[in-house]
Amino acid sequence: MQEIMVKRVAVIGAGISGLAAIKSCLEEGLEPTCFEKSNDIGGLWRYTEEVEEGRASIYNSLVTNSSKEMMCYSDFLMPDHFPNFLHNSRLLEYLKLYAEHFNLIKHIQLKTKVCSVRKRPDFAISGQWDVVTEIEGQKESAIFDAVMVCSGRYVKSNFPIQSFQGLERFKGKYLHSREYKHPAEFEGKRVLVVGVGNSGVDIAVDISHVASQVYISTRRGGWLLSRLSDHGYPFDTLSLTRFKSFIQLHLPKPLVNWLIERKLNKWFDQEIYGLQRDSSEWKDPLANDDLPACIIRGSVVMKPATKDFHEQAVTFEDGTREDIDVIIFATGINFDFPFLQESAIKVNDSHVVLYKNVFPPDLEKPTLALIGLIQPIGPILVASELQARWATRVFMGVNKLPPLEERMEDIAKKNTLITERYGKLQENVLRIEYIEYIDEIASEIGVKPNFFSFLLFDPRLALEIGFGACTPPQFRLIGPGKWNGARDAIFTKWDRIFKPMKTRVVKNKARRSPLAFALGLFCLLALVASMFLVTEMAQIPTSIL
Repeated sequence: MQEIMVKRVAVIGAGISGLAAIKSCLEEGLEPTCFEKSNDIGGLWRYTEEVEEGRASIYNSLVTNSSKEMMCYSDFLMPDHFPNFLHNSRLLEYLKLYAEHFNLIKHIQLKTKVCSVRKRPDFAISGQWDVVTEIEGQKESAIFDAVMVCSGRYVKSNFPIQSFQGLERFKGKYLHSREYKHPAEFEGKRVLVVGVGNSGVDIAVDISHVASQVYISTRRGGWLLSRLSDHGYPFDTLSLTRFKSFIQLHLPKPLVNWLIERKLNKWFDQEIYGLQRDSSEWKDPLANDDLPACIIRGSVVMKPATKDFHEQAVTFEDGTREDIDVIIFATGINFDFPFLQESAIKVNDSHVVLYKNVFPPDLEKPTLALIGLIQPIGPILVASELQARWATRVFMGVNKLPPLEERMEDIAKKNTLITERYGKLQENVLRIEYIEYIDEIASEIGVKPNFFSFLLFDPRLALEIGFGACTPPQFRLIGPGKWNGARDAIFTKWDRIFKPMKTRVVKNKARRSPLAFALGLFCLLALVASMFLVTEMAQIPTSIL
């Protein structure tokens, strides 16, 4: 493959992935120009009252499902006073701090729509792209040596109206979850939420505080987890470790599923609450701390799939019928790249065919990268940042892609593996194994921390890498982009986790010494023995006494 000289890079989107792409370009000496359609940075996490076409839309109450220590950029920690799970406004604040710290804003053109991205006539030789943009009705064209698409995967509503029998008869209001913003307009209403994804559950809980009654309709159910794990720690700081990932990938799938279900049911019996998933195909657990309380007090009622719609009511598959005023369809959101030339990417069953989820495999030159088009069981920010760091090194020719045949074999192998692990559900087409994937991309860059190497020279750090939370700074310990503060950041994570919660000093801590514990145990045994003795003596005939 002939070498190409990449200098100018077009970055499409200024959200989580776009900001990482700009910084990665600058680290490799490239010249990025980022085109952002809206009037500010932040992407998905910039809340607006209005739904903007072609842009992700969130509701006002949205909170992250990943904790701050697990979803920060690898060389820019979140402020230690930030809560562990962030309201969308707090995450947007962090993104702006990141952009300001690394001086990224000057590389971003706001209010700029990307109309088309097409190969140049000499693409097979130059690898260049014609990028047409529009600013205030005026179109401009420019030539770029490479393109990084960072527009995300939450831009187009999946709203299969035709699959809901009788919906045309319904006289009430219905909308897609992408249009939901506030609960106030549903005050006193009887609301049905169709779909049991994270958005559907969040919206149902949000509305339940003002609605007359909320129902959630689900065909297969879904497992629910709490953001709080053992001892109240953020759940992902305990679950996302290399050791646990290794065990899960190498144990038989039925055993892994049983262990996960057993863990989830320790919080509450999810079958009794009508949530437990009744399908063998994998669906991500839902992160919500309030739904069980809503169900147990009756403000939210779980229902099976819908069967038919009437003027002011809905019939469900179990034969029950409920009066309904408003229906919210939480039926998913898809990606869309209307600006990309069809020959640039291939889409099979709503899945973009990509080498390692980044590069279209059959382009003559690897100068197009899709960043963040993945669905990890973990924070997407970390994976997106690693993708961007790898892509820019490929653009520069520092990293090489294997021949086409090997790329296609790798894609086929990964698709087969994901299908075996998670089934063929449409929502799993972008699925990746989080730690396995980020370690794979980190290996391509040369920044994956080697457990055995550290075991020899820094055993404490090695144990953290192997058995502790897989935090982003671990990918700044070695190799390109090494950060001198990475080691300290890894070992001080618990200080930052605890700080926002320790807002009141507890003077008399309830601590038991080993001696006090032993004494208490002795007294308990003595009490049990005494009760047993009294019981036995009561059964002895008085004549004997």
